[in-house]
Amino acid sequence: MTSETITPDAPVADMLATTTSCPSFIDLRALFAGVRHNASAEPYLGNRTILSLRGGPVEVGSICLPAGRGKVDQVAGDEFVIVADGAVTFTRDGQTVELTEGQCCVFTDGVGFRWSAREEARLIYMRYVNGTGAEARLVPVDVQANLAPSGAPLAELLVGPTPQCRNHTDYLSADGEFMAGVWDSTPYHRRAMPYRHFELMYLLQGSVTFVDELGREGTFSKGDIFLIEQHAQCSWESREDVAKVYAIYRPAA
Repeated sequence: MTSETITPDAPVADMLATTTSCPSFIDLRALFAGVRHNASAEPYLGNRTILSLRGGPVEVGSICLPAGRGKVDQVAGDEFVIVADGAVTFTRDGQTVELTEGQCCVFTDGVGFRWSAREEARLIYMRYVNGTGAEARLVPVDVQANLAPSGAPLAELLVGPTPQCRNHTDYLSADGEFMAGVWDSTPYHRRAMPYRHFELMYLLQGSVTFVDELGREGTFSKGDIFLIEQHAQCSWESREDVAKVYAIYRPAA
């Protein structure tokens, strides 16, 4: 990210309260860059740094895994994870999911698994705490999936031509409120709109500039991991084709 970047040079306890003065965008890769592993009974569940959010049935944070292996009996809620650094292998009932930097997976509510890492690894996650108890499984996000045409931003918000947008949803919760997948678009400029949702994004291609309601500006580029908070008022401007992985919590009403 360029422009104003949140940097965690304070102790972790202070960093947990780091938010902007209004709902906005948060550079998660930068925020959690200084977090390192501390001994824990089960590192996957116990070694977490959690970001303070303004409401909503979601939790966002980082997980630091040491070199080694472990077992998780059950994940509470639907959990999207992306590898920020390193590599991790997850296995359950004959299924193996190997994730390297930038690769993602959803663990559905109630699933258990084993993990292993050859070196220390850092994950960033979004957990939907109201997971609906659907079939317990590991759901990799396929960045090579065939994308289908999807809706464009509202015409009254656009500055310039209507973009061509495409989408593929890898996971959708039973209640329809939590989803993860891949999206891309041709360039466009959209005026500020209120976000009804929390959205974690990882840019696969291109760059995008946001401006929030206080005029704070930030540009994210390929490889960045960031969050748009629910109720943020942000514009969007991309001057080149953009592709992203997303995890979204959007209330049904």
